[in-house]
Amino acid sequence: MPPTDRADRPDRLFTEHRVIDGIRLVTLHGVIDDDAQDMLCEALLDEEGTASTRIVADLNGVTFMDSTGVNVFVAAHPRTTEAAGRVRVAGAQRPVRRVPQVTGADAFIACRPGTGQALTA
Repeated sequence: MPPTDRADRPDRLFTEHRVIDGIRLVTLHGVIDDDAQDMLCEALLDEEGTASTRIVADLNGVTFMDSTGVNVFVAAHPRTTEAAGRVRVAGAQRPVRRVPQVTGADAFIACRPGTGQALTA
């Protein structure tokens, strides 16, 4: 997404990803809600359109997440665990971290304070 597009809607979800030691690190900025569901799904998928076996989602730049975001992470969980992988969330701010706690998703999707801890956990 060009920087000008992001400047026009600073709350819009912005994603970038890279692979570190076989782990797909997805860095997210903005708001995760119903409007961002498809973008989040695409960010968690690899180039072949399948979920990577190990995913870390860096939510440090996410200012809001509703149950839509949790649902995307929950849907990615069985895909990764079937391949002996995992989904980790890193750096979520307190209001964002609260959503997986309230829904119980944090019982099987680990939330770590930082990206480093999530990558090595």
